[in-house]
Amino acid sequence: MKLAAKTEGPLAGLVVIDLTRVLAGPYCTMMLADLGARVIKVEMPGTGDDARHSGPFINHKDASSTSGYFFSINRNKESIALNLKQEADCELFDRLLASADILVENFTPGTMGKLGYDWDTLQGRYPSLILASISGFGQTGPYRELPAYDMVVQAMGGVLSLTGEEGGPPTRVGVSIGDIGAGMFGAIGIQAAVIERMRTGLGKHVDISMLDSQVAMLENALVRYQVDGVVPGPIGSRHPSITPFGVFKAKDAYLAVAAGNDRMFPRLCDAIGMAEAKADPRFATNPLRCEHHGALKILMEQALAARTAAEWLRHLKELGIPSGPVNDVAGVMRDPQINARGMLIELPLPDGETLITAGCPVQFAGEKRQEHSPAPALDQHREALLRELGI
Repeated sequence: MKLAAKTEGPLAGLVVIDLTRVLAGPYCTMMLADLGARVIKVEMPGTGDDARHSGPFINHKDASSTSGYFFSINRNKESIALNLKQEADCELFDRLLASADILVENFTPGTMGKLGYDWDTLQGRYPSLILASISGFGQTGPYRELPAYDMVVQAMGGVLSLTGEEGGPPTRVGVSIGDIGAGMFGAIGIQAAVIERMRTGLGKHVDISMLDSQVAMLENALVRYQVDGVVPGPIGSRHPSITPFGVFKAKDAYLAVAAGNDRMFPRLCDAIGMAEAKADPRFATNPLRCEHHGALKILMEQALAARTAAEWLRHLKELGIPSGPVNDVAGVMRDPQINARGMLIELPLPDGETLITAGCPVQFAGEKRQEHSPAPALDQHREALLRELGI
């Protein structure tokens, strides 16, 4: 007997076996689950995913606790605990693979081979199976066997060197973009392999490196280095080639303003009572404004000091000038646009209370959002999976 696939969502029909843990891999498989794939998470007996032991912890009335870290990135999945170093569990794992379209893992390269599930072996047994491997440095290259965490790849990929205030120390991006970026690229690579399999009938080995993913996110920094002959560094909230485009202080708080072209800039000047800047030759074009960004910021903040950030935002919104509040996390959770888009998902906890997590940003016009299930307890679905497999 084989596992049934889900029937709703664009990836309905796909069954994913998920060997991943912590963040990059689980984020990838959560995206697949959000889009309709059936994801079965295979965890180590007793301990499970390492993320289950990372805070913040949500304490329940029965004295048990749930990891908020794990809860936030493992919704819509099922869990079964298997030790792939034991023959009986390997036999059950093989039964799962026989029903699967995709296997996702984020072990150090070489680990799958030690377990007896390297790509050549898997391809021989299951020719249509897609294997996705997410690791710090990829399956090839001199760093392939080195351990890596988000902080390490942000540093090695150049992101730390571009983040923070001008002249300040290297600064980590405030979210784990090293892991999350690799997870997103993993989901893209898997879906590309699924499309190719529709033509060929054969699976592929998708090889995702966290470091590669950081390099892919450098945007135009590589080109700027070659064109300008200067190594890019941190410049705070402003843009290296568009001005004004950044965060500016009003009477009581900061707001973001992005009036980054020669048509928008005069409108901004009129809007905030800075008419003299329109005639200033230092600000006549975007390249000149970039050159004199410091002087322009001083003039803008002098003008903006006349009103509160909320007052300016209402005014700029009416005039169609791109702007927005600098939300903290509490502000994000209150934001009417974010709530209207359904980006905050309320999921039940084991004690009957609920917790809000960030939803999937991929939406489809005219379709309602799917119902979500909370992150599973360790080995929660063992009995149901065994029955489904006829064991």
